[in-house]
Amino acid sequence: MGMASGELVSAEGQEGGLSRATEEGIRAVLDGRAGGRARFLLFVGPAVTASIAYMDPGNFATNIQAGARYGYSLLWVVLAANLTAMLFQALSARLGIVTGKNLAEHFRDALPRRWRFAAWGVSEVAAMATDLAEFLGGAIGLSLLAGIPLMAGMAITAVATYGILLLENRGFRPLEIAIGAMVGTIGLCYAAELLIAPVAWGAAARGLVTPRIPDAEALTIAVGIIGATVMPHALFLHSGLTQGRGAPRNEADRRLLVRFSDREVMVALALAGLVNIAMVIMAASAFHAGHSEIAEIGEAYKTLTPLLGPAAGAAFLVSLIASGLSSSVVGTLAGQMVMQGFTGWRIPLLVRRLVTMAPAFAVVAAGVDPTRALVLSQVVLSLALPVPMIGLVLFTGRRSVMGAFANGPWTKAAATAGAAVVLALNVVLLAQALGVPVPGLGD
Repeated sequence: MGMASGELVSAEGQEGGLSRATEEGIRAVLDGRAGGRARFLLFVGPAVTASIAYMDPGNFATNIQAGARYGYSLLWVVLAANLTAMLFQALSARLGIVTGKNLAEHFRDALPRRWRFAAWGVSEVAAMATDLAEFLGGAIGLSLLAGIPLMAGMAITAVATYGILLLENRGFRPLEIAIGAMVGTIGLCYAAELLIAPVAWGAAARGLVTPRIPDAEALTIAVGIIGATVMPHALFLHSGLTQGRGAPRNEADRRLLVRFSDREVMVALALAGLVNIAMVIMAASAFHAGHSEIAEIGEAYKTLTPLLGPAAGAAFLVSLIASGLSSSVVGTLAGQMVMQGFTGWRIPLLVRRLVTMAPAFAVVAAGVDPTRALVLSQVVLSLALPVPMIGLVLFTGRRSVMGAFANGPWTKAAATAGAAVVLALNVVLLAQALGVPVPGLGD
């Protein structure tokens, strides 16, 4: 198995991250000895784990800004980004199932040494930007909830995330269950927010289906939404997580595993997309009319409580803390997989945790606005996205790699178009950052 947990064997006899009972159940399904709807649950885990990347604190920051400043206008960006993410997560899972290798390992095999290390460097920068957002988000939530300094919140977050990571020693299922519980918590919190907030559902529906970029600042936020939704580390991670779901012995096994994986991706990413849409709708409903200047998470919480009541504020903070803790755990696992896949090197998870959270402590110590750092980290992620996206388009489109599971013409066209749009948005964003006029942008 390509990820760190794949090399662990616990005292309970769990190997490859799953208990023997689960492994035997999966084998029974693949052999046709078990049926029923419950069999799908044996394969659930990879997409749910990866989906937390689509509900991390970076999403909170960009979605709050999108809703507060532009109301429901940028909802279509969230929807488009989520559909793109769904396609690429499915491709990532398929790559791991069919080939038995994760995406980073395919890069290592395909690229010359110089280009391989360049791609690894870009992916590591993305991993650090990811952890910056996730770690800061959890710390901000704890700081606001407990009324403690941000540095203290960061220290508690560091200890808590490492404690959750230790669940990996008991097999990967306990870790998946913990992450799944936090995903459910985030979803319930935002369902409650929508019941409390005064939503203009007609305007929200129009925002979902009407592409529009009001001005240059909206473009920056839109690219940030894409960076916070289609996550580089999630694309690398998913291809490794699926390697632990059964050992396919023939094409029929692989086809069944791909079918289960596609179903899980659709369900998990649809729920993640609904949470992101709910974030923007909540911010638009609560802030756009009279508080459109809100850009910080802390400011959003302090404004939300008097506007919609303490229950709304509490739900916001609980979801933020759950998001920060779970996504930071997943980000650490993804970073470990990326390093091991590209280079073959392996370091202890504790060392990995310390290295990736160092930028977050540096940002706070330097006095940088945490929410601004969150938004900029999502732009960095968007700039790093072409590496895994282009890799997935190329690898999953090759019959020499995928055999009969290589992308068909329609899938190849959709994946190529998705990667091209992200590249185009990145070019526009860089032009904007350099002060180059962008034709057709603005009111």
